[in-house]
Amino acid sequence: MTLTAFPSPPGVAASKTSLRMPATVLLSFVIVALVITWSLAPALFTSLSPVNGVPADKLLGPSLSHWFGTDHLGRDVYTRIVYGTASSVSSALIAVVIGVVAGGIIGLLAGFFGGWVDTVLARLVDVLLAIPKFLLAVIVVTAIGFDTINAAIATGVSAVAVFARVMRSEVIKTRRATFVEASFLLGGSRAHILWRHVLPNASRSVLPLAVLHFGDSILVIASLAFLGYGDPPPASDWGLLISIGKDYLKWPWLVYAPAFVTIATVLSVNRISRWLRKTD
Repeated sequence: MTLTAFPSPPGVAASKTSLRMPATVLLSFVIVALVITWSLAPALFTSLSPVNGVPADKLLGPSLSHWFGTDHLGRDVYTRIVYGTASSVSSALIAVVIGVVAGGIIGLLAGFFGGWVDTVLARLVDVLLAIPKFLLAVIVVTAIGFDTINAAIATGVSAVAVFARVMRSEVIKTRRATFVEASFLLGGSRAHILWRHVLPNASRSVLPLAVLHFGDSILVIASLAFLGYGDPPPASDWGLLISIGKDYLKWPWLVYAPAFVTIATVLSVNRISRWLRKTD
């Protein structure tokens, strides 16, 4: 007797495919989870002080006792990176929230109402897009003051136009869908249709963009801190650590260690964002 293998139902096959996670994505999730844990409970990963060092141990190379070496004041570089994670991650989250909320509202209103509302908001978005993102962040942080939180606000403002453009295009696409037109014909109010049908469906493309912007915000905020627009020493923001380390080129681990952590985090977030776009 010959046994015939029956194919799995389409729904089951699709669910199995969606559950597959490449090794690079899994590694990216592990790195991001580690960074987030650093930001929430840095004391669990190191018992040393990020501010007070041992002068006799200054500029030591990487070793088992000091994984990333020590700086010019004898402070453990690994400890300073771990404690600086909280500032970097929280600032990036603030930037993402500002970009998603402000840009999402602008794109939602412009795409749903159209007409003069769309024209006015679209011109505002065009003006923001005409200014380079990093330059806009520098302008904003210069206007409101040099601080890591202000750098986060500046980074979020520079991303508003991108989120607004994406949300507007998704809202226009969703507004023309059959189920939205049917809801209009059944007497649904604009507010009901906007919050019940248009917003949930249009915001699906915003999640991968928000994850991508989270990594981009870490990079922009680190760049602003490198230029001196963040918290002053003894803060240990990743960009500030790189800026301090560039003055000690004979001891390259002062630059390589925070730069490696920053690059690994940003690349991991970008990989997760690409995977979310494909699975969506």
